Amino acid sequence: MSELTNMTDDMYFAPLLPWQHELWSQLTMRVLAPQQSLPHALLAAGMQGMGKRAFVWRLVAWLLCRARDEHPLGACGHCESCQWLRSGTHPSLQVLPLVSLPVNADSSAQKEALANSTKDKKSAKTASNASLKIKVDDIRALQPFIYQGGQGMRICVLDHAEKMTIAAANALLKTLEEPQAQVHLFLISDAPAQLLPTIKSRVQQLALQTIDPAVAVDYVTKALGSNVHREAVGTDAIEQLIQLANGAPLAAVALAQAPWYSKRALWLTTWQALRSGKRSSVAASDYWQTQLGIVEFIQLSELMIIDIRRVGLGFEAQQKDINFLINLNDYQPIDSGLEVFAHSLQQTKIALQQNVQEKFVYDKLMQDLACL
Repeated sequence: MSELTNMTDDMYFAPLLPWQHELWSQLTMRVLAPQQSLPHALLAAGMQGMGKRAFVWRLVAWLLCRARDEHPLGACGHCESCQWLRSGTHPSLQVLPLVSLPVNADSSAQKEALANSTKDKKSAKTASNASLKIKVDDIRALQPFIYQGGQGMRICVLDHAEKMTIAAANALLKTLEEPQAQVHLFLISDAPAQLLPTIKSRVQQLALQTIDPAVAVDYVTKALGSNVHREAVGTDAIEQLIQLANGAPLAAVALAQAPWYSKRALWLTTWQALRSGKRSSVAASDYWQTQLGIVEFIQLSELMIIDIRRVGLGFEAQQKDINFLINLNDYQPIDSGLEVFAHSLQQTKIALQQNVQEKFVYDKLMQDLACL
């Protein structure tokens, strides 16, 4: 489970995450109570893997549900409104950018719209930055929907709100400053520090970031244990996953299920073989191309570099299941060299957006790793 943008319509009706029950109760009670309502604009912010998007989509579905009074724990999933959500054609919901709309695999109209939004791009992965950008014309296009009046509840969701251009953010300010009856705006951001202060001052932030460690451990344990193809994961391994994911349970689960996570010790072995000259960079490149895609290898490398730097500075490695000291006893790279390699990884990400062939990228990274 993750917070990536290509979700399914199940996000509207998925079970509430364990650490979100209290906030859910607070918000739904305000809606159901006489003479109370939700704030005009809400911000769901924080690192990926905390479940903020899951919470927002579930709340959106419940607010629009025709039977919400009888279903306080979530949308009914069967009324006309819920069926519109499943088909991706709800007339009272607008989402920016379009690629953030939960995708129904059976909605041909929605698939066509999404395809058009990323045309001329080799893949959604390499075009992500461009497809997530929210421009001033996008905000202006919402105005008729927001100000039409007399149409019942209407909801606008701005995902990746930090991707708004300055002009788009300024255009949004007018809407935030002039609340319309029965119109609710939800802003979602992985990097709220990048939002304009004037935007943040006009929205109420949802308390989604505090998760009890015991609740996180229990959730990750159950999530990984539900996969019958995996061996049981011990408590130490679970706690390490949560630590590496900065306390975000969904990110911890995604990390455990990432194809590169089990290859961390192999990465160290490859580095030592390259550094000692026991293996050529070309041979290492050819081998790793059969193991992981280049994006996954970069993610693996970034994690390994963090702990190599920690150990070099005299701190304990976060990855307790790998003995970094054995690998670093005879040789420890200087911090400037690690910085150069980390910079090379960042430059590689940029190069991949220009459709550079993965083989060339792999070859270059292995040469850089050999010199580390």
